[in-house]
Amino acid sequence: MGRILSILTPLLIIAVLGVGGFVMLGVLKPEPEKSEPDLGGLNVFAEQVIKGDLELTVEAQGEVRPQRELVVAPQISGRVSYVSPDLIDGGFVQRGQLMVRVEAADFELAVVRAQSGVASARQRLVREQAEAQLAIQDIKDLGLDNVSPLARREPQLAEAQASLDAAEAQLQEAKLALNRTAVYAPFSGRVRERSVNIGQVVSPGQSLGRIFANDVVEVSLPLNDLEMGRLGLPLAFAASKNEPGPAVVFQAPVGGKMRTWHGHVARTAAAVNSQTRLINVIAEVIDPYGAGADGDAPMAPGLFVNATIKGETIPDVYIAPRAAMRGDNRIYIGNPEEGTLSIREVEIVYSDPDGAYVISGIEVGELAVVSPIQAAFDGMNITVLERMSDGTVKTHERDSNTDNPDTTTAATTNSEGGAP
Repeated sequence: MGRILSILTPLLIIAVLGVGGFVMLGVLKPEPEKSEPDLGGLNVFAEQVIKGDLELTVEAQGEVRPQRELVVAPQISGRVSYVSPDLIDGGFVQRGQLMVRVEAADFELAVVRAQSGVASARQRLVREQAEAQLAIQDIKDLGLDNVSPLARREPQLAEAQASLDAAEAQLQEAKLALNRTAVYAPFSGRVRERSVNIGQVVSPGQSLGRIFANDVVEVSLPLNDLEMGRLGLPLAFAASKNEPGPAVVFQAPVGGKMRTWHGHVARTAAAVNSQTRLINVIAEVIDPYGAGADGDAPMAPGLFVNATIKGETIPDVYIAPRAAMRGDNRIYIGNPEEGTLSIREVEIVYSDPDGAYVISGIEVGELAVVSPIQAAFDGMNITVLERMSDGTVKTHERDSNTDNPDTTTAATTNSEGGAP
């Protein structure tokens, strides 16, 4: 027993000393410094707010139509003896050009008969004038005073004058019918269709073809009241020298390429469309087959074109990315120095796919957040990633140095790398 105690006693002393030393070391160990963990915020992309002028525009669509178009028709009946070779679909005609002629023999004979009637009536009038002079002379020689007009042959003279007037009117009518055997183009333009051939018998008013003027074409563009206000156009507008209409740019694919033509607003329609509640704005293009054409592509009637109408210009507005707008009047701004999100209310005047145009609520150089954020709140922790013009991404990080919390560090990475 004594032997066992002599062995265990040193072991117990060593164990007590070891545990005591370990406890004393734990008690005397200095406490480590505690630091607040730097919780990174949500990574969001942002773009800088810039400043510039806003040119308001309105987009619309419409079909090109000629300003003047008519049906070519004769005013007399007869057999067609001539048709112009230019009177074909797509042909060009000039003002005053002969397009169709009707056989004129019958009308020439009518002129001769009318001329004969005029000669006879004029001879009768001369005879009546001579007889009236003799009657007046006889009355004077006899010394008669109260003589009737019939004795002075006044009614016979008036009748002869009326007969001459009627004969001359018949002559003018015959000449007019003869002139109408030829149908001339009333303006320069193009032929849309032809419906007559040589030898065909035509009647007054029968269609011989259709032509339209190629000096001006029009496009009717339906707009709503808001778009009219954006352009600054009243309901009753007509362009003039002192008040020209807004410029219009038309585009349409022709020959496999997108073509462009330039025109202007000429007037507005007389009334609002009762079915669509829209008002038509009439835009014109001058000389669409010449100076107004896009190279070899005229702005031909029948084309369906897209139109961009240029309105008034608002100077010095703030331009933010369209994706930065949240609702109608809110925008998210990233504060890279503090690493927080700021929700602003702004006064927006216009927006399109190119951007949102604001007149108050933001400043130039601020970073507008374009990334979607759910359950966003003012002061939310974020990390701002700015996409640069060269395609790289600049990361704005809040400085963890509490003595200088306003210091911002930036890391630039390739946009194709691991940036979120």
